[in-house]
Amino acid sequence: MLKIQNLKAGYNGMEILRGIDFEIKPAEIVAIIGPNGAGKSTLLKAIFNLCDIYSGKIIFKDKDITKLPTHYLIQEGICYVPQGRQVFSTLTIKENLEMGSFVLEDHELFKRNLKDIYSKFPFLKERENELAMNLSGGQQQMLAIARALICDPELLLLDEPSLGLSPKAMKEIFEKIVEINKEGISVIIVEQNAKKAVEIADRTYILENGNIVLEGGKEILKDPRIKEIYFGGR
Repeated sequence: MLKIQNLKAGYNGMEILRGIDFEIKPAEIVAIIGPNGAGKSTLLKAIFNLCDIYSGKIIFKDKDITKLPTHYLIQEGICYVPQGRQVFSTLTIKENLEMGSFVLEDHELFKRNLKDIYSKFPFLKERENELAMNLSGGQQQMLAIARALICDPELLLLDEPSLGLSPKAMKEIFEKIVEINKEGISVIIVEQNAKKAVEIADRTYILENGNIVLEGGKEILKDPRIKEIYFGGR
């Protein structure tokens, strides 16, 4: 579905990703884990054209989307949920969902998608006229995910969805990600909670200093090299 070839990317001339090869197949969950500063979020931003790409290719459904403007990427079927629950706090829940649908020119399609979102997230329907600031942290993260899903993506990019959440809210978020994936949506998840990310992922990539250093399945956290990657061998 999506294939990255020898990608080098970063910010203002500083190279963060140093030749990444990566792929995700249809209906997969792929986790990206690694220590702070490894380039995990930059990889998602490169896919969504939110950083500088210096070389390499990003292919989505056999189409070269390298450096394609972000609004076109949404139309192609890719949506991104940044870290930090970036909802519009002074807008209502329904207005937040409307903001996520700006690329949908067909109002009837929006109404159908909204109905589907409300079936997936019933509490959003119940509270659609409330301000987003009144939601709990976990509910705001659900709203951020729902806002991305309103465009009916084929590939969902999630950056640290469990960041700052309570254990209960974290569990609900991971369950929702699995539920979304079972509907056929591919998911790339960047996550500091490595154990939970690996548990729900079909495959996992580990980044270190802008390079992929390990790739594997659910057994990857047992690899003896993990301690060296995360803790420098301490």
